[in-house]
Amino acid sequence: MNKKAFAIIMVVAIMAVPMLGMAAPDLGLDDAQAIGLGDAGVKDIVNNIISIILGFLGLIAVILILIGGFLWMTAGGNEDRVKKGRQYIINGVIGLIIILAAYAIASFVITNLVDATTT
Repeated sequence: MNKKAFAIIMVVAIMAVPMLGMAAPDLGLDDAQAIGLGDAGVKDIVNNIISIILGFLGLIAVILILIGGFLWMTAGGNEDRVKKGRQYIINGVIGLIIILAAYAIASFVITNLVDATTT
């Protein structure tokens, strides 16, 4: 898959996922119950959204590492394929580090923001 096709798929996926949450039927309940949020607070909702997004990005990073490992293992002595596989693995690991740091920062900010606004 070339870069242009991958970019188009990612843009469509990013645009389509929020639209799925807007399709809640009107069941005569209040808005929170109609879309299945229940009694969850804003902190819990934001944490869940961030966890889902970062989990999806982590999955992509792991797939990149697997692709890199596959390219490296099937290189058969071809230095270009080894270099390409190594680069995929390095990029995947850097991506995982960034994702873990983003989760830690987001969790820290949300916790401190909620603590600051509820006192």
